[in-house]
Amino acid sequence: MLLEVRDLKVHYGGIKAVDGIDFDVGEGEIVTLIGSNGAGKSTTLRALSGLVKATGGTALLDGKDLTKLPAHEIVAHGLVQVPEGRHVFPNLTVLENLLLATYTVRDRTVTARNLQRVFVTFPRLKERQGQLAGTLSGGEQQMLALGRALMTQPRIMLLDEPSMGLAPVLVDEIFRVIREMNHHGATILLVEQNAFMALDVAQRGYVMQNGRIVLSGPCSGLVQDPEVQRAYLGR
Repeated sequence: MLLEVRDLKVHYGGIKAVDGIDFDVGEGEIVTLIGSNGAGKSTTLRALSGLVKATGGTALLDGKDLTKLPAHEIVAHGLVQVPEGRHVFPNLTVLENLLLATYTVRDRTVTARNLQRVFVTFPRLKERQGQLAGTLSGGEQQMLALGRALMTQPRIMLLDEPSMGLAPVLVDEIFRVIREMNHHGATILLVEQNAFMALDVAQRGYVMQNGRIVLSGPCSGLVQDPEVQRAYLGR
């Protein structure tokens, strides 16, 4: 497995936001974490990224425990998060936003190749490369956030609520792009409130409740589970 998480805990004072969870992500997979608001999904991603400190457990990426590393070293090791809300730099151009992500890439040839890869995946970003990021639509900003992550040559991408705030037609476009990135080899750990879309795009899933994983398995099985249908799919 590319990423192996064991007994991961995150506590905020006396609150157990993540309470000893285990899960894996294999190379080339899309794996999703689903659950209600406050279940601990986004906190799990932030702990893996080093944005919050894990209070217990391990998260091994290629055998290296990410919980022992600061955030910038985690990025250099190949784990990159696309945060909820996109967080592009609005007063910089699309191209400047993309190039900011290359601080860990020393070879200009590699940077140029990565940029071409991003422009092939997101033709709209190529068309708007000189445009200020703050003037893009919400969907275009999400594409920019995904493209910025690809510029780092990630081993694994963590996507936190990529459809949040987008019109349905743009949600479909973003998930089409996620499929395409995976088709070209991207490994993705996805947190997504739209459980139907998440289970449709991912190969395997984990259901979180109150900081714990309560169900797991292939998404084809989870989508048929009566509890999942009732709680997350509105059936």
